[in-house]
Amino acid sequence: MIKTLIIDDEPLATEIIKEYLSDFPQFEVIKVCHNGFDGLKAIYETQPELIFLDVQMPKLNGFELLELLDNPPYVIFTTAFDQYAMKAFDIHAIDYLLKPFSSQRFAKAIEKFLQLDKNAKMDSKHLEEENQHPESANRIVVKVKNEIKIIPLEEVKFMEANDDYVNIYTAEGKFIKNKTLSFFEKTLDPLQFVRVHRSYLVKVSEISKIEPYEKDSYVLKLRDGQSVPVSKTGFPKLKTVLGI
Repeated sequence: MIKTLIIDDEPLATEIIKEYLSDFPQFEVIKVCHNGFDGLKAIYETQPELIFLDVQMPKLNGFELLELLDNPPYVIFTTAFDQYAMKAFDIHAIDYLLKPFSSQRFAKAIEKFLQLDKNAKMDSKHLEEENQHPESANRIVVKVKNEIKIIPLEEVKFMEANDDYVNIYTAEGKFIKNKTLSFFEKTLDPLQFVRVHRSYLVKVSEISKIEPYEKDSYVLKLRDGQSVPVSKTGFPKLKTVLGI
């Protein structure tokens, strides 16, 4: 049996998926979840081979959920919004079903899965290419041990590159996100966050003063007393944003 999980906040949609799946006895629906948090927990607990995943859901949207998984299962997206289709296929989703979909269209998606080269895995790294969802412009979702934390952007003071990860600093402390600093530089408002160094992205409103450090270099003093270096290439960007 193919263990299958349905994650969708619309009860009618989940019932339709279960009804359509009844024509394919090799699939077993092991659980139905109605928000991203419960869906993420269910994936860890049940280890499904396939998930039917909505994009817009309470608490955690579909793309944010996938970002938090090291080895995502195969995904068929089910959503009423077509603007995310390209991103879905960029991460090698099996299919993208636009609601309302017919049983014939559903069967085609199932056939794609059954004919799939199981060596081809979902590439969740492509989630870095650009913002996946409007909510992503206002918050950052991180995994802290076995819990999910949503950090509003207004709480972020600065970010620091850490190999393939980014350290995110807030008044609460440091959090680690599996992203690159370049991703945040491209997706965050450049008037609010400025790349002052190859390893640092700083929130402009957190800057208290700029002090000379060494020849042609500076250091930022933040409102909480922390220091962030400014490189030769970062200083002109900083001056432009500050209007100096």
